[in-house]
Amino acid sequence: MPSPVSADRPAAQPPGRGSVEALITQARRLKGDVDAVRRDTRSAGSDPQERWQRALYDLALHQLDDIDAHLAQLRDGPPPAPAARSAAPAAGRPEPAAAQGGSLLSRVGSAEWHLLTDEAIWSAELYQILGVDPAGPALTLDELPGLVLEEDRPGLTAMVTDCLVDARPIDGEFRVVRPDGSTRTVHMMGEPVLGADGGTASMWAVLRDVSELRRCRRTVHETRDSLHRHRREEQTEHRIAAELQEAVLPPWRGSLRLPHQGPAPLDLAAHRLPAATAPLISGDWYDALELSDGHTLLSVGDLTGQGVTVASGMATLLGAVRGMAMAGTEPGRLLTLLNQLLDTAVQPALGSAVCCRYRPETRTLLWAQAGHPAPLLFRDGTGCVLNAPDGVLLGASSGAVYGQSVVALHPGDLLLLHTDGLVSGHGRTAAVDRLLGLAPRLCAAHTAQDCVRTVVEEFGGAGREDDTCVLVAKVTA
Repeated sequence: MPSPVSADRPAAQPPGRGSVEALITQARRLKGDVDAVRRDTRSAGSDPQERWQRALYDLALHQLDDIDAHLAQLRDGPPPAPAARSAAPAAGRPEPAAAQGGSLLSRVGSAEWHLLTDEAIWSAELYQILGVDPAGPALTLDELPGLVLEEDRPGLTAMVTDCLVDARPIDGEFRVVRPDGSTRTVHMMGEPVLGADGGTASMWAVLRDVSELRRCRRTVHETRDSLHRHRREEQTEHRIAAELQEAVLPPWRGSLRLPHQGPAPLDLAAHRLPAATAPLISGDWYDALELSDGHTLLSVGDLTGQGVTVASGMATLLGAVRGMAMAGTEPGRLLTLLNQLLDTAVQPALGSAVCCRYRPETRTLLWAQAGHPAPLLFRDGTGCVLNAPDGVLLGASSGAVYGQSVVALHPGDLLLLHTDGLVSGHGRTAAVDRLLGLAPRLCAAHTAQDCVRTVVEEFGGAGREDDTCVLVAKVTA
């Protein structure tokens, strides 16, 4: 193949100028589209996913810049021989773009090495890429490795040898150290030029400075690795939080069975509806516990936050609730002490809760709430919201005191306790209204588990943004 840089060779005619112009137009249009999308994305912050996307956009733009420059060179034809560039620019005439340090075209140079004469011919761009003084002679193939990092020299030698001896094309990279101490990555593509006798007469190559591309690719790889680590950490945290939650909460797959003696005063069932979008476990909880005096503790609550930290905090609160209930503490006083516990915690948090104590001998429910949706009572095909006693969010006010109320229940009555999040994007009223609308079906259900199934059918669809819990208690005697 003829050399594109020999001074004694006539310049080739630019190939298909119209078609190349069309390709340039398409490349620039695509570059504009990519840049527009890149600007519309959020700036890369601490989220590895955002950093990875930003790095990919940057890499795509760098590659499109180079494609644009290469097509422009293809349109304009081979550059003049170096001898034609040796003269200084005429007065008032700007220096050629290829010689300007910031030009895209300066990233690509060419060279030819003649084996018989040991002559080397470089384009002006190659001097700039390698940082060699253009006033000096071009480096021969024996001198070129002197610019290359020591660990990359064997690779360069192997490529050149394969080309000259075995007539193989060159396609590889190496790093050079410029006189100013900077390191550049160069991609070289070339092939042997055969003489009349069929032997290798010279070798020509196109050398391209790909330092910026490699930097962008390293950024993409690093941010991709960071994203993978972030995802692994999320998965690990989710697993630990889920295991902690499973270990602390009563089982929710099926009816809750308390170790009572004699007929059960309450038929209990619960269910946790996980979020469809949130990657981490939230602090929602439910609990049912048979107390030493024969009473039953019912509670639901929600601690703000997600992940292992909030799961651990939820376990601490639930343990405190159980311990105080076992000691005979009534719901209002229990929430008052729970608020003091959160107020003195190392990591401040807010929480809401409902705490109920059912007395089977009188069929009465003593309950208190802390900024939480009130229990719903279903009876004879209708439902209502219990009148809530005073109570603010846990952790919101030091010294807060929580009131309590007493409700008389009848056999067949149904209590439904739930946490927020049943209806995404809406307040508590929307969830309560839909729950009350289920009254005929809930009152007709034979078991608490049937009631839970009805609620799950109504609220268990996709799109929920937060975890939520439902606890159902049916008075049996």
